[in-house]
Amino acid sequence: MTQIATIEKLLDADHAEIAVARKSACGHDCEECAGCGVSGASVYARASNPIGARPGQKVVVESSTKNMMGIILLVYMVPVVLFFLGYFLTAPFFPAAGQYVTAVIAFALGLVPAVIYDRRLRRRGGLDFTIVRFF
Repeated sequence: MTQIATIEKLLDADHAEIAVARKSACGHDCEECAGCGVSGASVYARASNPIGARPGQKVVVESSTKNMMGIILLVYMVPVVLFFLGYFLTAPFFPAAGQYVTAVIAFALGLVPAVIYDRRLRRRGGLDFTIVRFF
């Protein structure tokens, strides 16, 4: 997955801190919409800097698509699947209201692995980015 970033500062000879504009999960232009409240927000991350980019320069950064798809699956699909499982598997045991309560609890439990993974990823330093070229 490639994105455009700005070099904020050099951390050492081989790494830089980058600012990547936050993109919405819905794929819309956040600057125009601002519906979710993250308009103009940037994500700061550490990136490998093999091309020797300097602060203030715009660059193209790359991260592992495999890792990103795993995160997307964990954050979006696991809670939704658990919601439906909670709803349909409890049908023989509970009336409709009980099914909904169980489904919501299952959905909330599906968020727990995403929170745990997010905390582990932050301790490790975030996603791995590599600066591949100047923009």
